[in-house]
Amino acid sequence: MYSTAMSLSAASASAAAAAVASGATASRPNAIRPAAGLRFCGLRREALGLRSVRSSPQVVAARRSVAAAATAGNGAAGSGGFDYDLVIIGAGVGGHGAALHAVEKGLKTAIIEGDVVGGTCVNRGCVPSKALLAVSGRMRELQDEHHMKSLGLQVSSAGYDRQAVADHANNLASKIRSNLTNSMKALGVDILTGVGTIVGKQKVRYGKVGFPDNEITARNIIIATGSVPFVPKGIEIDGKTVFTSDHALKLESVPDWIAIVGSGYIGLEFSDVYTALGSEVTFVEALDQLMPGFDPEIGKLAQRILINPRKIDYHTGVFASKITPAKDGKPVLIELIDAKTKEHKETLEVDAALIATGRAPFTKGLGLENINVVTQRGFVPVDERMQVMDADGNAVPNLYCIGDANGKLMLAHAASAQGISVVEQISGRDNILNHLSIPAACFTHPEISMVGLTEPQAREQADKEGFEISVVKTSFKANTKALAENEGDGLAKMIYRPDTGEILGVHILGLHAADLIHEASNAIALGTRVQDIKFAVHAHPTLSEVLDELFKAAKVNAGVSHSVNEPVAA
Repeated sequence: MYSTAMSLSAASASAAAAAVASGATASRPNAIRPAAGLRFCGLRREALGLRSVRSSPQVVAARRSVAAAATAGNGAAGSGGFDYDLVIIGAGVGGHGAALHAVEKGLKTAIIEGDVVGGTCVNRGCVPSKALLAVSGRMRELQDEHHMKSLGLQVSSAGYDRQAVADHANNLASKIRSNLTNSMKALGVDILTGVGTIVGKQKVRYGKVGFPDNEITARNIIIATGSVPFVPKGIEIDGKTVFTSDHALKLESVPDWIAIVGSGYIGLEFSDVYTALGSEVTFVEALDQLMPGFDPEIGKLAQRILINPRKIDYHTGVFASKITPAKDGKPVLIELIDAKTKEHKETLEVDAALIATGRAPFTKGLGLENINVVTQRGFVPVDERMQVMDADGNAVPNLYCIGDANGKLMLAHAASAQGISVVEQISGRDNILNHLSIPAACFTHPEISMVGLTEPQAREQADKEGFEISVVKTSFKANTKALAENEGDGLAKMIYRPDTGEILGVHILGLHAADLIHEASNAIALGTRVQDIKFAVHAHPTLSEVLDELFKAAKVNAGVSHSVNEPVAA
């Protein structure tokens, strides 16, 4: 479902908006000339304008010198008198990805975890939520009598065992957690148990309550501590009738009527689960429309498919100023105020309330004050290479932060990609990750996925930089495989530049949208233009032909050459 410090829709929107606000220079290939030997992870040379803080050539050269020393021992022992070449604080998906890549690069690596391996994604997010959504998808299909009859199937009334569903989610999390742990142990990563604190330059202390602390040294340190649910003021959590996604994933109950505060990815996915299991849902959204952050056209279609036909109502433009848990036979009380005027609007009485207002970085207790680093709203400030910046705006040598803790793009796979990028850097290959090439997905039924800019964001960038954009769309109703599944509801749209063929964004709502988006995200990452990718061959009949038709529908200006994409720099 997520590994976010905010709703994924908000995270994707903020990342893209930041790119627009920074004055992205994707159209100006000569804006920056990178030094020879610079390697980009999913980033074209000309996209270097999408940056925050840049390191000087001297800093890059220093990194390479340090990296050469770090890899000289091939991981047999920490080099330069250090206990480890790399210590990672946090064993979530980001830390795990960084650790495995570090071992591949020959770095002696340790990972510190104060809770359980897997972090938010495996234990309280992406993984268990997918188990619940797998159940809701099957329940929804079995309950759709018209759909079943159209396929010639006759099914008796569908039912479920709540505890068995909850066990399925818990067992999946346990299995994946075990897999991650075993994969690190098998490769020789030292898993150190305890809370990690930075006590000085290249020094980390870790330990558990009631036990002596241990101090280790590392040539490089990565912070990968993730996030926790964000609960606004005035909301009282009891874990039973008013709860966060952490509690909801345990599925201890299925309320008759539940309010979901927040209609981003987290809230939308839980609405899919609860309505499939029989609950009525009321959304409470502070903005004026549901599903903020989605491409507006996709959002409107999603509301028609995912909201309107289901037992869901909603209040937009309001805050939940106070939520009181159910007790003494009284229901959960939710006081709503106008988001603009702050005047009281009404009070809802429901059986339960899920707080899906996003996530906050988990960075307290890291000891950042020991190295002159000040967080920004809890997030650790980093440059475009994920190197931590101190209070004076200088890069802290040998210290990096990835994933939810830095707030750049709060997705589990983004954290892993950032971790791999950092390991590439400390191994001597400078590497910059293009966050606009990272896809996001909402695993509702049907699914929603996106990569790159929304149409409004693309138009804003086009107006600012003086180029035109074009938009093409294809419908799932024209796809043979979707029709065979009787799942023709859906749309794919692409925003691109007709003067160059550059793909700016792709958005999909439909059957298996989360799987389909990767062809588009890889095209953006590799700089493949529409005039080239439209010649790619797709198997028939498959859902991938939705994108095939999308690419073929794109028209570039006369005279624009083919094979203009640049390879990843070596």
